[in-house]
Amino acid sequence: MSRTSNRNDLSARLRSRMETERRQIEAATTSEVRQLGANLRAVVSDELRTIEADTGATVARVRWMLLNAWLRPLVAGLILFVGISGGSWGLMHWLSVSIQSQIETLAVLEVRIDQARETLAEIEDTTWGVTLRELDGERFVVLPDGTLANPPWTVGGRPALKLLSE
Repeated sequence: MSRTSNRNDLSARLRSRMETERRQIEAATTSEVRQLGANLRAVVSDELRTIEADTGATVARVRWMLLNAWLRPLVAGLILFVGISGGSWGLMHWLSVSIQSQIETLAVLEVRIDQARETLAEIEDTTWGVTLRELDGERFVVLPDGTLANPPWTVGGRPALKLLSE
């Protein structure tokens, strides 16, 4: 049961960490976008004042050119940001599901191994040390030490009885 608790704790920590990192990324992105917006406004305002002072007739055309020059990279940057963020989220989700699946598979395999060990111990208890062996195409029943005074055959130093093969 402690493994299940640890797995749940791991999942909770992973979710918490992903949520914290997502918030940090969002906060940093928001701050950068605001700073970029402020910088863009400052640059556009300065350029607009200079252009209006030099040529009053071309103000509308220059404003359209400046906005167009900054708007495309900004939109492209936002699209890239959304694509990278979505891809990262998808990858993290897939990895967490994959890890959880492998943890569950490991738990099932551990239970099966424990059951097999219990079955093996039970078989060993009920056979009293008698085993079946095949050597060089001949079959033997290997008995526990001390069961035969003069055994006709031995296998691995233990007395054995040879079975007729048909």
